[in-house]
Amino acid sequence: MKLKNILFVVDDIEISKSFYKELFGLVVLSDFGENVIMTEGLVLQEKKLWKKFIDKEVVPGGNDAELYFEENNIDRFLEKLEKSSYQIEYLNKCNKCIEHDWGQKVIRLYDPDKHIIEVGESLEYVARRFLKSGMTVEQVATKTQLPLSQVELMVQE
Repeated sequence: MKLKNILFVVDDIEISKSFYKELFGLVVLSDFGENVIMTEGLVLQEKKLWKKFIDKEVVPGGNDAELYFEENNIDRFLEKLEKSSYQIEYLNKCNKCIEHDWGQKVIRLYDPDKHIIEVGESLEYVARRFLKSGMTVEQVATKTQLPLSQVELMVQE
């Protein structure tokens, strides 16, 4: 068995297609009108059709799952969000970008249908940033929670 796709129920499929294309670079692979398959395994499904399939009400904004993207230039991506034509709602109200205890910078936002999206630096990028700042291999492994052997390989490359 193999996981193939993640399906998000959306109110307006055209807005959602545009949102994921413009901000995240996803491309439509198949467009069936009320159902769209995009790259990276994301499927968008019109709410009215989904309700018919499951014969239940759809409750948006459950805050219990997220799509995760990696982007090492968080500042540039934040600027892209700010300049976009979309009304971006961030989860972290006081800081649009936060830094976790392990040093990874992330942005969390809602898509137009209240699905959570997280965009974060790759942990390898975080580790390399710390190494460039002068931290020792041991300090980087402790801070990032990466195995010491993995950080040591980064130094050898």
